[in-house]
Amino acid sequence: MKTVNHWIGGKTVEGASGNYGPVTDPATGEVTTQVALASADEVDAAVRVAQEAFQTWGQSSLAARTKVLFAYRALLDANRDAIAELITAEHGKVHSDALGEVARGLEIVELACGITTQLKGELSTSVSNRVDVSSIRQPLGVVAGITPFNFPAMVPMWMFPLAVACGNTFILKPSEKDPSAANKLAELASEAGLPAGVLNVVHGDKVAVDALLAHPGIAAVSFVGSTPIARHIHTTASANGKRVQALGGAKNHMLVLPDADLDAAADAAVSAAYGSAGERCMAISAVVAVGSIGDALVEKIRERAEKIKIGPGSDPASEMGPLITAAHRDKVASYVKGAADQGADVVLDGTGYTVGGFENGHWIGLSLLDNVKTDSDAYRDEIFGPVLCVLRAETYEEGVALINASPFGNGTAIFTRDGGAARRFQLEIEAGMVGVNVPIPVPVGYHSFGGWKDSLFGDHHIYGNDGIHFYTRGKVVTTRWPDPSEAPAGVDLGFPRNH
Repeated sequence: MKTVNHWIGGKTVEGASGNYGPVTDPATGEVTTQVALASADEVDAAVRVAQEAFQTWGQSSLAARTKVLFAYRALLDANRDAIAELITAEHGKVHSDALGEVARGLEIVELACGITTQLKGELSTSVSNRVDVSSIRQPLGVVAGITPFNFPAMVPMWMFPLAVACGNTFILKPSEKDPSAANKLAELASEAGLPAGVLNVVHGDKVAVDALLAHPGIAAVSFVGSTPIARHIHTTASANGKRVQALGGAKNHMLVLPDADLDAAADAAVSAAYGSAGERCMAISAVVAVGSIGDALVEKIRERAEKIKIGPGSDPASEMGPLITAAHRDKVASYVKGAADQGADVVLDGTGYTVGGFENGHWIGLSLLDNVKTDSDAYRDEIFGPVLCVLRAETYEEGVALINASPFGNGTAIFTRDGGAARRFQLEIEAGMVGVNVPIPVPVGYHSFGGWKDSLFGDHHIYGNDGIHFYTRGKVVTTRWPDPSEAPAGVDLGFPRNH
């Protein structure tokens, strides 16, 4: 059986704890790989390697860093398919989704390639008599990233390229459910010329996470995952004196006004709710239909959802793959099975779905729940699967109040032809990312990603300018030099004397 080991100091390091976790092919249900689970001592060893590497990398020139990053970008581009295949084999998403994930990660590598302009400081001259003040940004040291299973390549690339471009060294703790993509990213970085110890990958479970949160050698922690874990990461790491950005869960809404193009809204709802099997924090999981359009919109969504081809991610004909684990599949199914008892109309029931020849895979079909109540489990919880809830509102104001009452505030969207309504919505809605006729408003790399309320813990969003500020700290220098004409007698400052 294949074993995924750690990547520390520019090379593969075998796990020493004796503990391993299973890695399953979601399409077959078979355990194909085992991953080493690090002990606290192994985490400490990785931190010490990263600390040593920082002594050189933190002082390296921007030219040296960007040379590596440009080479890395080229290698990632050449290896898109190979990385996508690893994602599909361990996560289960279809190949086109996996390729899209790699492409979005590449955006941040490209942003990091331009770090020379992003790290420019500021200068004010002559703030007083021959006094100048400058502001500069410097790296933090060793920083860590803890990333989720749903985007095993993209989310790590949201973190470490900017971190190392800023001069930090990095320890990545990816999900133990699909670890191979992280190692591939690190191997390609080494091939691009990144010095040993600058990027390290330590696999593990809660033991490794807790060791990173407590380690005095870690200056900052980035996290993406569920809200309960994000809250724990933020509380624990902050208590240990670390800078933290912890992105949590979501319940993303799509408000559809009566004047909207219902065909476009239905297309968007199906893509945003069921793409990547709903296993993404920016998935639309709640559609709020305003006025009399609800029945027509639900019917259009149902027609489209029934045509989605479900199958192995390796099959080019598949549009949606399996869920990551059997346990997660069963949890998702439980929300659908209990929906009717809590007042919802089950328009589509995807539970019990199987794929011929792959009966042991972690399959579930698409589910559509209508007339969902705000106090039901299917609405209140982040299901993280292909389940779309439809709620009804009589007016725009009622719909906005419903969305703003949610404890989550990651992303939201409005579908309308009315520019005035869209403008009001983007100002009144309580969420960090807003789409206007765009169902999944994930910003491009040079704008930062992050939510509000229980979707983000910490002050900084991820990537973009916020990401660069997170991985650096500011310093202000006030300088006063005497004028050469005031030099003491007998002292030659090396300036030419004119007679």
